[in-house]
Amino acid sequence: MEIRIGIQHSPRELVIESDEKAEAVLERLSAAVTEGTPVTLVDDKGKSVLIPGAKVAYAEVSTEEPRRVGFLG
Repeated sequence: MEIRIGIQHSPRELVIESDEKAEAVLERLSAAVTEGTPVTLVDDKGKSVLIPGAKVAYAEVSTEEPRRVGFLG
C-alpha cells in the first residue's frame, strides 16, 4: 500500500510503500499526532522513516487493491 504524509512547512510530501495494514498505520499516526510524539514507519524494503507526529499535516493511505494496468477496449 502507498502512504502519503504531508509535513507542516514542507513543500513536498513523504511517500512510503509499505506492507503494513492500513488500519495499523493510521492508528499509529493518529496516536503520534495526538501525543505529539515521533512515529517510525518501515517501507517494503526494510527502510525505517522517523516522522515527527507534531508536524504531520495530513496522511493519505491508498487502498490495498493492486493497480490495474492496460487499456479497456
